[in-house]
Amino acid sequence: MERRTLLRAAVLGGSSAVLGGTLWRGAAYAAPAQPGTSPYGALGSPDANGIRLPAGFTSRVIARSGQTVPGTSYTWHNAPDGGACYTDGTGWIYVSNSEINPSGGASAVKFSSTGTVTGAYRILSGTRQNCAGGKTPWNTWLSCEEVSLGYVYETDPWGVNAAVQRPAMGRFKHEAAAADPVRRVVYLTEDETNGRFYRFVPTTWGSLASGTLQVMVAGSGTSGSFTWANVPDPDGTPTTTRTQVSGSKSFNGGEGCHYADDTVWFTTKGDNRVWQLNLTNNTYELAYDDSLVTSGTAPLTGVDNITGSASGDLYVAEDGGTMEICIITPGDVVAPFLRVDGQSGSEITGPAFSPDGTRLYFSSQRGTSGSSSGGITYEVRGPFRA
Repeated sequence: MERRTLLRAAVLGGSSAVLGGTLWRGAAYAAPAQPGTSPYGALGSPDANGIRLPAGFTSRVIARSGQTVPGTSYTWHNAPDGGACYTDGTGWIYVSNSEINPSGGASAVKFSSTGTVTGAYRILSGTRQNCAGGKTPWNTWLSCEEVSLGYVYETDPWGVNAAVQRPAMGRFKHEAAAADPVRRVVYLTEDETNGRFYRFVPTTWGSLASGTLQVMVAGSGTSGSFTWANVPDPDGTPTTTRTQVSGSKSFNGGEGCHYADDTVWFTTKGDNRVWQLNLTNNTYELAYDDSLVTSGTAPLTGVDNITGSASGDLYVAEDGGTMEICIITPGDVVAPFLRVDGQSGSEITGPAFSPDGTRLYFSSQRGTSGSSSGGITYEVRGPFRA
């Protein structure tokens, strides 16, 4: 995300800089993203699946909770949540969590090179309320329990190897995870009103069996510098991990997390913000805050899962209210990318791109029924920016 990184570096220096012919006024930090015109244009009328998309894009239903995945004998799980895609020969795999308690777990759908579904199967069972997670560079899926003293489970997207519990990554109300191959750490969000932002430093990169859990330490503001401090007791008992380190920064309802190009973004649903950490100079700031929208109505009003594309665009799913996925461009413009009509009792979850970047997968967690058994998983295909 070169443009975003350059912009941040320029304004952090507190002086004016010309980037791409535009004069950016020096301030302590860059302003959060503002509403604007989507690079894909306006949303069209609802298609046959009730999805409003820009011109040139189409949607299809991949799976429905409680029903067999078309072309397979596997019954799709309830309340589909966080997800990710993996290369599988000439095809790919999409994994999806199940945010129900008890049972939870995760499933996978396998696709051929043409996008035909060729299989579906379980990759994790017997866990609780698996919400978000994250993909590792060694092609496993981290499925996180969103319950008090929850665990992270490392799973095999191919369903060959048994899932493994990773207690060294801390026991708390987990949400998402994002791997950073440069610093060789995994970032973790916590879904509490006074949650923290963590990173796990494995003893050996490529193995999550042991390591050190650390928490972000910073001031109370919305921008500044930060450091990391070890969490004395990652087990979280009797003292919760979020209260063990004095000066650790509190975040209101940590949700999605995404890493790219020495930057990590994560969302907080309690205050509807997208945070950005510059890992090169250890500073943080707001990438989006609906309370600071200065032009028009805030287009993103329920931040949740977040992912990125090869173009540097961020895609943020909404949790409650309007059923949208919004795009935040490297030029700090935020706009709706898609909208699902007629499903106000649901939320959008699990956005993830196919390996070639031409297909976006996501779920409506409770679909048209408003219950966990009404989940619908979709694919959107079209001319995504490269």
